[in-house]
Amino acid sequence: MATAPIRVTVWHEFRHEKKSEKVLATYPKGMHEAIAEGLRDSLGAQASVRTATLDEPCHGLTDEVLANTDVMTWWGHTAHGEVQDAIVDKVHKRVLEGMGLIVLHSGHYSKIFRKLMGTGCGLKWREVGELERLWCVNPGHPIADGLPEHFELPSEEMYGELFDIPQPDELVFLGWFEGGEVFRSGCCWTRGKGKVFYFQPGHETYPQYFNPTIRKVIANAVQYVAPRAGSPYSLAAPNTKPLSPITPRK
Repeated sequence: MATAPIRVTVWHEFRHEKKSEKVLATYPKGMHEAIAEGLRDSLGAQASVRTATLDEPCHGLTDEVLANTDVMTWWGHTAHGEVQDAIVDKVHKRVLEGMGLIVLHSGHYSKIFRKLMGTGCGLKWREVGELERLWCVNPGHPIADGLPEHFELPSEEMYGELFDIPQPDELVFLGWFEGGEVFRSGCCWTRGKGKVFYFQPGHETYPQYFNPTIRKVIANAVQYVAPRAGSPYSLAAPNTKPLSPITPRK
């Protein structure tokens, strides 16, 4: 029996490309289209991929879109505060119900990631374009499938510890930067029935989302965080009847 494709929504702020010639030259169609193209090329018929951006009605995340999304990727930076709280609440609810979420680069400060983590999600940073070496510290993890022991990005914005996040359920990648800092660059959590993966590379002035290894990581992550049947529990925490007779005690 054929498996239904994973329904992916690539969400992107899509502001830098409209304001910076350098970013536009790097991503002529927008970062969201580069990410979507990578997923289509990597996953083929295994996924159906759509895009959504901040300035669309409902930020492109209507109730219909959310109901028909199995996995969402999220990239934001300069306009985190413009994302409507009502939309964040709806995305949060979908994650708890089982939708997978992949948060990319500066999305660490997004409302949805901070709401799911329950922390400030701050970090050290430096933007000078330095070498980053990413080490796969969990080679048996599904997101690491088919990846080398380590890979390098010749230029990337430095993100450094301390990264103010809850202890990850699983750490897949550890990044080292030319300036000496290290960073938990690939982290997994479970929230409700949904899986969350944070992946650090992706500064807007560097073509990371055209990099075959980065595309491989994101494609693996889509397959990993996609919903499973799981246990049929209710998020409403209902008052439940006992399965066995109970003898009342005073």
